[in-house]
Amino acid sequence: MQDDAVSRDGDDDAAVARDAAEEASAFSHPEVAPDVTTAYGDHPDQVIDFYAPRDPDPAVPAPVVVVLHGGAWRAPYDRRHITPFADFLTRRGFAVANVEYRRGEAASPAPSGPVIPAQGGPTDPGRDDAAASAAGGTATGGPVAGRWPDTFDDVAAALDALPALVRRALPQADPQRMVITGHSAGGHLALWAAARHLLPADAPWRTDHPAPLRGVVALAPIADFEVAEKLDVCGGASRQLLGGEATFAERLPYADPVRLLPTGIATTLVQGRTDIVVPQAVAESYADAAAKAGEVVGLTLLEDVGHFPLIDPAADACAVVAEEIAQLAW
Repeated sequence: MQDDAVSRDGDDDAAVARDAAEEASAFSHPEVAPDVTTAYGDHPDQVIDFYAPRDPDPAVPAPVVVVLHGGAWRAPYDRRHITPFADFLTRRGFAVANVEYRRGEAASPAPSGPVIPAQGGPTDPGRDDAAASAAGGTATGGPVAGRWPDTFDDVAAALDALPALVRRALPQADPQRMVITGHSAGGHLALWAAARHLLPADAPWRTDHPAPLRGVVALAPIADFEVAEKLDVCGGASRQLLGGEATFAERLPYADPVRLLPTGIATTLVQGRTDIVVPQAVAESYADAAAKAGEVVGLTLLEDVGHFPLIDPAADACAVVAEEIAQLAW
């Protein structure tokens, strides 16, 4: 019995070491500057970086890949870390729109528009540890995941603005041939953005028709919040995103992709089997729920791949991701 425990501890240590090495590789690439940056709102985070395709075919407008970065919706993690992935896609013939959105810590006053449950109550990072924990923050005073409702406001506004912005910023691109992808927390946002037509009627982000997307490729997405919370994914980030324990359950119908099915939009999940950040069970739960709702969602499971190789241009997994996007874009 003791030997089994030692073996498990050794396996855990090896998994952590492997994850750290994969993360270091993914973050080792220099930031790639965009060709154009355009605002979709007044806040400094309401911007989109556009990347033109390298060596485009002048006779064929390039598909547009909308990229939503991860980082557990927390303020320290912005769009810069995923720019090497954006550049990788441009070298595969895609135009790229790398979307920034508000994350993290600051509380927001309730807006004057439509009100959804307990709007305007994210954690204040200045409160004491006990209060922060009760409201969904971190007991250590670290950055809170997401800003309710700002994070969702921004993704909805960016997607609504994108077709017109693409026409101005990337005239060689085809806004009618758009695929959205996102990594980790960004994978959640990609799935959510494609499902806005299924939101409750009182949701300010709801649209009447499905988004004009060719498809969704979600990379290790936080796709089922209740499963993610059971597994303590990213330190309870999905609970924090929804404002804490007191508002978690009532906000799920407005935010949790697994509750917004079937979307009617072609969707593929790409997941590493050795991912210890967002485990395989989260993606599998979403795919199972889609099947029960009568929708086939692709689930590509990659052996010996963790969380970060999916966005690492040096990893074989990144080429798999590009191929999955290509299958939907073309």
